[in-house]
Amino acid sequence: MITRLLVANRGEIARRVLATCRALGVETVAVHSDADADAPFVAEADRAVRLPGNAPGETYLRVGAILDAARRAGADAVHPGYGFLAENAEFAAAVTDAGLTWVGPPAKAIAAMGDKVAAKALLADAGVPMLPTWTDADEITDFPVLVKASAGGGGRGMRIVRDAADLAEAVASAGREAAGAFGDGTVFVERYVERGRHVEVQVFGDAHGTIVALGDRDCSIQRRHQKLVEEAPAPLPDGVRERLHEAAVAAARAVGYVGAGTVEFLLAPDGAFFFLEMNTRLQVEHPVTEAVTGLDLVRLQLLVAEGHPLPLTATPPVTGHAIEVRLCAEDPAQGHRPATGTLHRFAIPGVAGEFAPTRGLRLDSGVVDGSVVGVHYDSMLAKLVAWGETRAEAARLLAGALARAELHGVTTNRDLLVRVLRSPAFAAADVDTGFLDRHHEVLAPLLPPDGVPLAALAAALAQAAARRASAPVLAGLPSGWRNVPSSPQLTRYAGPHGEIEVRYRLDRSGALAESSVSAQVAVDGAPAESSLPPDVTLVAAAPDAVTLDVAGVRHAYRVHRVGSSVFVDGPDGAASLAELPRFPLPGAEPAAGSLLAPLPGTVARVHVAVGQRVAAGDLLLTLEAMKLEHPVLAPADGVVAELPVPAGGQVDTGAVLAVVDAGTDTGAAPAVVNTEEDPR
Repeated sequence: MITRLLVANRGEIARRVLATCRALGVETVAVHSDADADAPFVAEADRAVRLPGNAPGETYLRVGAILDAARRAGADAVHPGYGFLAENAEFAAAVTDAGLTWVGPPAKAIAAMGDKVAAKALLADAGVPMLPTWTDADEITDFPVLVKASAGGGGRGMRIVRDAADLAEAVASAGREAAGAFGDGTVFVERYVERGRHVEVQVFGDAHGTIVALGDRDCSIQRRHQKLVEEAPAPLPDGVRERLHEAAVAAARAVGYVGAGTVEFLLAPDGAFFFLEMNTRLQVEHPVTEAVTGLDLVRLQLLVAEGHPLPLTATPPVTGHAIEVRLCAEDPAQGHRPATGTLHRFAIPGVAGEFAPTRGLRLDSGVVDGSVVGVHYDSMLAKLVAWGETRAEAARLLAGALARAELHGVTTNRDLLVRVLRSPAFAAADVDTGFLDRHHEVLAPLLPPDGVPLAALAAALAQAAARRASAPVLAGLPSGWRNVPSSPQLTRYAGPHGEIEVRYRLDRSGALAESSVSAQVAVDGAPAESSLPPDVTLVAAAPDAVTLDVAGVRHAYRVHRVGSSVFVDGPDGAASLAELPRFPLPGAEPAAGSLLAPLPGTVARVHVAVGQRVAAGDLLLTLEAMKLEHPVLAPADGVVAELPVPAGGQVDTGAVLAVVDAGTDTGAAPAVVNTEEDPR
């Protein structure tokens, strides 16, 4: 029986495993990098062991260091979570060789499925349908194809290639990314199916020969080949579900599978399906299966690892529908560019439970208020899961909770997720892996352009209320009130698309005597200006809440201020503003044509030289951050004037990466970062 378990992972999956261990009375041990020293999962474990360093290669991927931590902390079992070493057969073997219980499939099963090329050959013999696959790029004549990492998963090391001229660079780039994420840069190529859906089957086996399918999931809505929205059960054509389950069980049985695993398939528009890969671990999206079956899959993992038989011998009944979204620190409008910073507030209303099967809303989060999102790990902050009697009810519940969430300090993909869940195409289950490529409308922020002035006015009025609340004398007088009305109060903010200027004046009763807002916004991607609608009156103002009446309709705003940053959450969406100083100090301006780092990272490679002429869209350099490569492209035709950071150099946000002289004063701008799989 397991008495003390070490979780060889971090973030929300570490918290997820710890939660089940607490429910079962199992003691826990966390391992952590220096960057994660203050993370929630470390505080929640009974014991914690430091892994010196920050990068995965020097911390969570070090087999010897993790085994040493288990020995020092007195652990008798290891759970790998997902990612990092979860699908590393050598790690699994090393754990069992050290006399510890491995909470996962046998090392031989991991090895069999870990080499995805060999796995395809093995499972093809077992009758599982396959796509054409190549290991020699010279043999490929038909496009499009998909380059994939042989080890690992999660979308790392994947590239779509539509032209033979781009294949070599895609293979090299995918290999580098896979090596950084999994320690193995081996890649292969398979045929790419247009309008395909990503469906998968949760399988579970025990050491007594039982292997069952626990249901299926649709994970088709993806960016960078990484899942964003998952649901169970998968909406499937008649007759497909049974055949999928049979193929998944056959795949697991072919390798003598034990424990939790997922067999992933690509479903073509004509109903045919093909094996993609088998993930020999718990999946990120396992909560949706738990929601519709009522099973705790981590508990089943522990029971099977202890040698107990599975408590079920057939696919369990499914109740209702569950949808999960991955809330990530990234900017969808900038090609899903990862974001960093301090998460000042992380609050989602209506959550019924965390880290366990729950009806209603479930939150599995790796962060809390004050968490720092850095560059060393991936961008996922949390998973939010909604269960409903029907698919439509689950989608509505999930979208509503996300829309009302307070997510302050770090840019997230929240608005994108809400728009996806509320889109007619999603409601009709018209989804596939190219959903985001076709539905660009979901990239628009929830807050419409005409809502920005109202949010800015609310921010200014809340700040005025805060000043009066802290005033040592005459606190009862409204901010800026004069016996003889003069100039209105003026507050300026930096908004997402430019400067916002708010002017207002309060009378002696505190009513809004006059107000105006001039805001730089974007309409259909083009710069524009927006102002207040007519008939705006102030109902109430407090330091953290403002209610405005707009033509007889009340609008309530929640306002949270951290230093000069102001976060406003209203009925139409959220705004993140930065109050500008009244008297800004002069500062050095970057040279015209400077490309500034959009996030901290490391310059992996420099592809051009000073003096070289480049065209708009040419690849200048590659920035590595948050376990991904980010190609930086020339914004215009010109000549490379400066390359101040060599390959291997580290940069902070705002650092000059390159200067391109276009012959005109273009000013400094964030680097053009292309996060598509083909960097050309």
